[in-house]
Amino acid sequence: MTEAERPPATSGAGAFSLSRGAMWLPALAVVSLAVGGIVRWTNPDNPWVWRVWMCVLVAAGLPVVVRTVRGLLRGNFAADVVATLSIVGATGLGQPVAGLVIVLMQTGGELLERYAEGRASDAVRALEEAAPRTAHRQRPDGQHDDIPAEAIVAGDLLLVRPGEMLPADGVVESGRSHLDVSRLTGEAPPEMVQQGSDVRSGAVNLEGAIVVHATRPASESLYARIVELVRTAQGEKSPIQRMADRYAIWFTPVTLLVCALAWFVTHDPLRVLAVLVVATPCPLLLATPVAIIGGINRAARHQVIVRSGGALERLASVDTAVFDKTGTLTIGRPDVVAVDAYGAWSEESVLRLASAVEVGSGHHLARSTVDAAAQRGIILPKASHVEDSPGLGVRGTVEGRDVAVGAAGWLRTLFPDQVEAIAIARGAGLRGVVAVDGEIAGAIEYADRAREGLHSFFERLRQLGMRHIVLLSGDHQANVEGIARAHGITDARGDLLPQHKVEAVKDLMKSGHRVVMVGDGTNDAPALSAATAGIALAAHGGGIAAEAADAVILCDDITRVVDAIGIGRRAVGIARQSIVVGLGLSGVAMVAAALGYFSPTTGAMIQEAIDVAVILNAVRASTG
Repeated sequence: MTEAERPPATSGAGAFSLSRGAMWLPALAVVSLAVGGIVRWTNPDNPWVWRVWMCVLVAAGLPVVVRTVRGLLRGNFAADVVATLSIVGATGLGQPVAGLVIVLMQTGGELLERYAEGRASDAVRALEEAAPRTAHRQRPDGQHDDIPAEAIVAGDLLLVRPGEMLPADGVVESGRSHLDVSRLTGEAPPEMVQQGSDVRSGAVNLEGAIVVHATRPASESLYARIVELVRTAQGEKSPIQRMADRYAIWFTPVTLLVCALAWFVTHDPLRVLAVLVVATPCPLLLATPVAIIGGINRAARHQVIVRSGGALERLASVDTAVFDKTGTLTIGRPDVVAVDAYGAWSEESVLRLASAVEVGSGHHLARSTVDAAAQRGIILPKASHVEDSPGLGVRGTVEGRDVAVGAAGWLRTLFPDQVEAIAIARGAGLRGVVAVDGEIAGAIEYADRAREGLHSFFERLRQLGMRHIVLLSGDHQANVEGIARAHGITDARGDLLPQHKVEAVKDLMKSGHRVVMVGDGTNDAPALSAATAGIALAAHGGGIAAEAADAVILCDDITRVVDAIGIGRRAVGIARQSIVVGLGLSGVAMVAAALGYFSPTTGAMIQEAIDVAVILNAVRASTG
């Protein structure tokens, strides 16, 4: 078969391709066999049954023969040769039943593959079908125009009503609501958003209407990138599929050799035909892309987008795990861990006033402060006359009070008479000082926390056979060693630049390790590309890290790394099992046929059973 005759990229690769215009061939073969069988059973001496079968064989087998001959003329020597010889031999020897079964195997095998791929691709189709199609763009006069989602550009103000999906990534300009982000992250609890909150396409607005300031076109949004990653994954041919093709290349000459030996010993053409019909492996080879695509789409249902079949196989082979620290093993964004209140102020009042002036700030600590207030159910008053000093702090008026939140040094310039109080509030660690009406009211402490469940996560990794776990980080060595000791990691390296991470990964690979690198930031992208397999955590958009990785975890859940590796190993194992067991059974059947244990018709039935069994086995890769 020629490359031009292969199925489209989204349907996988195989040893036989059937155009949609010839989908009637398996139906014709089934109907003729069934009707003819009934007539033969009621009237064994009816000569017309044999004649009709022969006519149907010629009509249904001719397209297969023509396609194979065209492929041979173009230099493609594959397993279709065996099927063609079987059909020609069955026609010449007057064995229409055996020939029709071969036609059914060839043409029906692809029908079964398409059915299996349809099961495997449910998650992909669901992503594409659910993509937002329209958006409500706000005009300067406050009215809204309905536009196609693809017409969105950065800077558009988009109205998102309750029940609608966000059509593009952006920042909430006005309004307050909860978003269902389970499609993107796998997390059931809705996410509260308000002015200044980052939002991503694919989330569904649950409550009040919000206005979103689009930060990129819909075509470049997170949801669009997710769909494109899945589409790319289905379109690429993996190394194990090429291995299946290589099996076909040597299996065909072996088949012809067995046929020659059978003819040399017995001079019985029916034995030669029996060998040919049991050796037709095309549906068997179709099982391989079914298993690979099934694994890719099973991973998608677990919120893991695998870029290609080759990436899935590489994930299955790894034995060493390398992790970035910040944002990978830790949350990656400082959370509010304590609120100190002084004098008559309470913790809630300090957090309330601080969040009110910081709600419009783009600083990451401001977002953490506002999120902490939301988690505690604090309703924020409206702030006015807000002045944001980038990198220093925020000042504004709340309920008639002058509120300032920021770095101790900045507050000292604003309130020189509060130097001692500011020094006390500053303390150790990462803290923001809060001043109200020129007096220090409290301080907010932030810290990056380790992810929950890391102990069980690393235990599961070791159970998967990870021989070596390494922690690489640009953070200070002391911080890196602290989290490593807490989780039993003996190889921890800090103060690394991106090139140092790449060197560490390459050194491990030179030592014979097959490395999976797990990271989330731009500085991890080179190491993700250098590793045997790279996995990016892209819950916050992914960026270049997602582009460099072999797999992307959509949710903010490090434990999906175990799922990705486990799914890859299972899918590749099933694919190899289908190849080895299927061809092994065909080999045994070839020997039995050469020794005269069954006729060509019986041999065709046996091969049909083998092929159907291994394809159904491959379907298992998409389940679970």
